[in-house]
Order: sequence, then C-alpha cells, then structure tokens
Amino acid sequence: MGGQPMRSAPGASPPGMAFNADRDGVAYFPHLNSSGLHLALHHPRSPCSPAPLPADLPFSAVLTHDDARIASLAARLAKTPSSRPTALDESSSSPADESLASVPLGPGTSVGVGNYVTRMGLGTPAKSYVMVVDTGSSLTWLQCTPCVVSCHRQSGPVFNPKASSSYASVSCSAQQCSDLTSATLNPAACSKSNVCVYQASYGDSSFSVGYLSKDTVSLGSSSMPNFYYGCGQDNEGLFGRSAGLIGLARNKLSLLYQLAPSLGYSFSYCLPTSSSSGYLSIGSYNPGQYAYTPMASSSLDDSLYFIKLTGITVAGKPLSVSSSAYSSLPTIIDSGTVITRLPTRVYSALSKAVAAAMKGTPRASAFSILDTCFQGQASQVRAPAVSMAFAGGAALKLAARNLLVDVDSATTCLAFAPARSAAIIGNTQQQTFSVVYDVKSNKIGFAAGGCS
Repeated sequence: MGGQPMRSAPGASPPGMAFNADRDGVAYFPHLNSSGLHLALHHPRSPCSPAPLPADLPFSAVLTHDDARIASLAARLAKTPSSRPTALDESSSSPADESLASVPLGPGTSVGVGNYVTRMGLGTPAKSYVMVVDTGSSLTWLQCTPCVVSCHRQSGPVFNPKASSSYASVSCSAQQCSDLTSATLNPAACSKSNVCVYQASYGDSSFSVGYLSKDTVSLGSSSMPNFYYGCGQDNEGLFGRSAGLIGLARNKLSLLYQLAPSLGYSFSYCLPTSSSSGYLSIGSYNPGQYAYTPMASSSLDDSLYFIKLTGITVAGKPLSVSSSAYSSLPTIIDSGTVITRLPTRVYSALSKAVAAAMKGTPRASAFSILDTCFQGQASQVRAPAVSMAFAGGAALKLAARNLLVDVDSATTCLAFAPARSAAIIGNTQQQTFSVVYDVKSNKIGFAAGGCS
C-alpha cells in the first residue's frame, strides 16, 4: 500500500494528469501550493454543527457507541470477519436494482457518535454534503438516490448521481474495484450490469453498500475530477444525520491519497470542543510549530496510524509502572474514539494517581465504562497537570477538559479506560491541539492551541 500512485481504470486518463492538469494543462489547486486546503470541522455535539446529534442524547449512549468502535478496532486487528452479510435486495422494484451475492463482512470501525463532521462538495454542479471525518476508515462514501434499499435521515438532500454531469460508475474490471478489498476489508462484488459494488461495514453494525463511482470532488473553493468514492444504496446505522464518511486512513482509495499528488501526503486537524471551532487541512502545513513522534509500523493493520506512548506524568511525577507497560500493546491515534484506552497496568496507575491528586474533590460512582468519577464539572474542579509523552519527545499536556469528561450535569469522570487489544489515543485528549499526520515523512506532530 504505502505511497503507491493510483492506477487508472481502463480508458481513464493517467492519474498524474487526472489529478494535476485539466484539459488546458492548468494545474488543479493552483493557489494551494503554500497553504494547503482548509475546511471547518465541527464537534458532534456542537450547536454550530451542520448535523448535530440529538440534544437529549445521553452520554451513556456516546460511551456505548465508543465501546462498539473499540470492539470493532480489536476485531480488525485480530482479522475476525463480522457476521452480518448484506445485499442490494433482489426483490426491489427499482430499475436501478442490481442483485448481489450475500457475503460475510469484514470488521470496519464504528462510526458512532464520536466522529467530527465537515462539508464536502460533490458533482457538477457541485452540491455540499455533511460528512463524518474518520482517520480509521479508507473509502469515502455518501448516500445516493435512488436509495435502492435504505437511506438514513440526513441533513439536506441526498446526492443524486443523475443530476451530476461528471458522474460515472466504475466497472468491475477497473483497478480501483480490486483495490476495494484493502480499503473496506470486504471483497468487492459485481452487479449484473458490470458495476463494481463496495461494502463498508462498521463495528456498531452500521454499514454502507453501493456502487463504486467517480465524480468531481469540491473542498473549500477547489475541485478535483475523477475522485473515487462509494455511492451508497443501502446505508444503515450511521448516527447523527451526516450524508456519509470521509476516509483519511493510509490507503490508496482514501481522500488523502487521492488528493496527495496535488497537495502532498499530509493532513492536519484541530478537533474542537463543543463550544469552539476546528479545522481539517489537507496538504502543506507549518512544520516549525509541531513536536513530532514517528509513525510506528504495525503488521496488524497497515492503514491505521500507530505511534509509541512512552510515559505519563501526573503533577510532574511519572506513573509507578515499568516503561515496558506502555509498550505492552500497540498504540493507535484515532479521530473517532472518544475515550482513550490504555494498557491495564498503565490505566490503573493513572486512575490512582489522578484520584490521589484530587483527594479534596468528592468522588462520584462509576459511570458506564468510566470508573474514576468526581462530583462537579471539568471546568470547576481542580485537576492535576497530566502529560502523555511519545517516542521522539512529543507530548500532549492535558488541560482539565482533555483529562476529564462531563457525563451529566453533576458528574465528571477521568476520560480514560483500560484497553482490550490495542491502546488508543482518543479525541477527548486531542481536543484543541493541532495534530499533523505527515504520511510522507512518517511522523505525527502535536502543537497546543490549535482551535479558534
């Protein structure tokens, strides 16, 4: 996988041309050489989000979805297929119906309620869609009419391929169709009319099945033709009224890799709190402001982003665990997990140290998967300074809002839990930091104070 160039489908222009020049030889993204591509990013529970979650959604539901995402990542790393087959229904009366053999779906990653959202334009003329952003997924997809089997409710109209003059479906013989297996961890299928069928499945039993397609994608004020994505005809379980998902994992079908020939192999984001605004930027970034940690390689899954956690301090003192405890499990950094998961010995030591440092704050009973809870809110209690250190010297110095999460109006809990098969750096800890994923240089950088 790595940085292979995309191979073109028969009859398509070579990728270098498709991505870099239009018919007149003018480069795409001509004004972006120095600044990259900048999009607004919204917290899933922000009132400013274009597709906010229901206001009455209890935090326990967020944690249930988060646990499903963790379970699905564990299944992915263990390479266990999920048992739910799906098909574009043979009995559908729609003329667009294409039957599909039922196949077991490989595990994806739950796209529950922890993912941040942005807007992406698609088609000619371009129309805008609210999309979940996920570093744990590769294929970008969105709901498409005629929704042969099912579409969930989304904010704004569903994408209509017939209304786009630049839309084309992708044939089963195209290289991108064979590339789907690594992008979705499920085999591609072929419709009766020789259109490639993708199947993306996620750990909380949400999934999308539909036609592999290509069209012009628009991000900010820029656009790129021949963008490969899934046009979803059976979409079930995606939470929060977004139209679909943008995949940013390390895979040649991800948005990152398709834009990379024009913009470069890097992206950065600042995940905002529910009361601030963040960004997603693709392409060049200011390298001086970051402290870096190398991306670690893992044979478990070459599309996820692995790094090495080397230590945690509470109020300046290292946790009382051996350094080998930190490396006892592989560590993934993930944009869609809410609660960070740590190796059990590290978690227990962190919980004890934080509880000792906050002994003046009355304790509250455990809440769902969170067992270190206090009376009050993160903004009111006195939390110790906690710092997470990574190989190479990068660190996340956590403010109270990165350490604790308010689970209801009277209770705040340590936003960490014990890991199953992998440690995961979640988005509560990343909030308000600029995080850059420099895939070309194989490093991830952190900088404080990234959101406005």
